[in-house]
Amino acid sequence: MPTRRTVLLGAATALLGTGLCPGLATTPATATEAAEAAGAPEAAGPRFGRYGSPAARPDSRTLYVDPAGTGDHPTVQAAVDATPPNGDPATGWTLVLAAGTYRAPVRVPADRRHLTVLGATGRARDVVVVHDTAAGTPKPGGGTTGTTGSATLTALADGFTAADVTFANDWLRADHPDWTGTQAVAVKATGDRTAFLRCRLLGHQDTLYADSADLASFARQYYGRCYVEGDVDFVFGRATAVLDRCELRTLARTDTTALPQGFVFAPSTARANPRGFLATRCAFTGTAPAGAFRLARPWVPSSDPTAWPMLTVRRSHLGPGIDAVEPYANMAAAHPWQQQRFAEYADTGPGAAVPVPANRPQLTAGEAAAHTREVYLAGADGWRPWEG
Repeated sequence: MPTRRTVLLGAATALLGTGLCPGLATTPATATEAAEAAGAPEAAGPRFGRYGSPAARPDSRTLYVDPAGTGDHPTVQAAVDATPPNGDPATGWTLVLAAGTYRAPVRVPADRRHLTVLGATGRARDVVVVHDTAAGTPKPGGGTTGTTGSATLTALADGFTAADVTFANDWLRADHPDWTGTQAVAVKATGDRTAFLRCRLLGHQDTLYADSADLASFARQYYGRCYVEGDVDFVFGRATAVLDRCELRTLARTDTTALPQGFVFAPSTARANPRGFLATRCAFTGTAPAGAFRLARPWVPSSDPTAWPMLTVRRSHLGPGIDAVEPYANMAAAHPWQQQRFAEYADTGPGAAVPVPANRPQLTAGEAAAHTREVYLAGADGWRPWEG
């Protein structure tokens, strides 16, 4: 029998064939544009699409969020707070977000397991959760928020799923030229069995923080058909994270002329974790000049000096913005990228050329068989989020 979550997500998937979920070619180039573009869906219909309404909800564990006041709650955080602690995937709660802009940070505590957040229209650009905090933003009681505190969405719970929603951090360096804490996270996720489906993650530095709760936890995360943009280390962290058929867009910087302008990945995989980041069947696009971006640099944080960063990019198209001659760089001289677990397999495009083989470790077909979404995510519980 299909689970409640499968039925709801199936309804979202059905929208793909209706014209309400156009492809990535229509994606606005910046977080600010995305926030401004949010509004009513193109097609007329109820505020909550195919997901019922407060008067006709599928069950008592579905809540409706609408800033216009037609739902159960006007803000996403109020709806999260209204759900009880939960440990059973069969009794998870669902939040349906009406089209609109939700300008406030959202925190999903660790005890709100198996929470699903759905954009009502099936088109991520209609439903925008956005805020404008950076690591250097002052806190009321003194100090600054830090990188983690800058996140628009902080998802700490296991079993968190989001579909057809935009999460953005539209803080801009240009507005704060003297700041040094310029990290501005759109999403920080630490839970196991976390999934983002057809979502848009918008920012500049540190857009997506794919992390785990602690060094002993190997959180599995899946990003399917998502759009992620940024400029410096905009996919980073220590989770076992698979980006499947995503668009990763490198944004040109106006605050510097130095090269490289930025980096796509900055994994910080724990040494004991056999699997780090995997980008498979992705498209690396961008507005940056040719060769202005490196594919990755390893992050060995002070909190885990034994980290052994891991990234595999396979069967992906790398556009001209990726430096084909030197696709990797060091974050610190003490941790050269050559000593990390970086590899590629069967990539294409101008940014994937291999003019200097030593600069681009390549997997054999046999080795690549160990770097698939199934191997990284299925685990003992057989988790296959791409089928939901």
